[in-house]
Amino acid sequence: MDEKETLRVGAAIRRRRRSLGLTLAAVATRSGLSVPFLSQIENERARPSTRSLDRVAGALETTAARLRAAADSARAVDVVRAAGSPTVGGEQCDGSGAGEACDGSGLGEACDGSGLGEEHAGIVAGAGHGGVRRVVRGRHQLSALEFTGELDLGREFQHRNDEVMYVVRGAVEVEAEGRAYRLGEGDTLFLSGGVRHRWRATMPGTRLLVVAVAEHIDATVDPRR
Repeated sequence: MDEKETLRVGAAIRRRRRSLGLTLAAVATRSGLSVPFLSQIENERARPSTRSLDRVAGALETTAARLRAAADSARAVDVVRAAGSPTVGGEQCDGSGAGEACDGSGLGEACDGSGLGEEHAGIVAGAGHGGVRRVVRGRHQLSALEFTGELDLGREFQHRNDEVMYVVRGAVEVEAEGRAYRLGEGDTLFLSGGVRHRWRATMPGTRLLVVAVAEHIDATVDPRR
């Protein structure tokens, strides 16, 4: 295992531990390794030996091979072009193999799977006045969508995690927690997880970028970890 791969395995170890709801102390007890050493591995400051990695994997109810596979899956560099891909609702859908699932019926779960994109895109596809384009493909820790056109989704949203709205062009009106916000070109609005909100684009040609922590991610801060 080379150094770069080991660093990515450290991140995979952290994700696995958190998915099981375990503290570093719990993993230390199970593996027989110290908390400081485990912390250094997770934070990419130490390189575990093959034996240590096997012990960590056992503590996390998995195998070293699976941790390496999880690390490999995190090696992603993906370009989403502004033009030239298949379209749905007047905008690009995907441009990769995932695009086969985008059949115009609502950019469903097979196309996005992030929660945020699935909920928004299913409505936009039937709006008839604009489109939605995923600018981050696949199931990752964030979701990013670009909305185009004079859209009014006509409903309220409430997402589990934080999100940011950025107006690339045009204008958007957002109602959040009973207060109205008018956003112009270059404006940004941050919404913490759980905030109820609705929005609509008020100018033709509006482009709105929405970036959020994916719904399947537990972004709650746990002081024990």
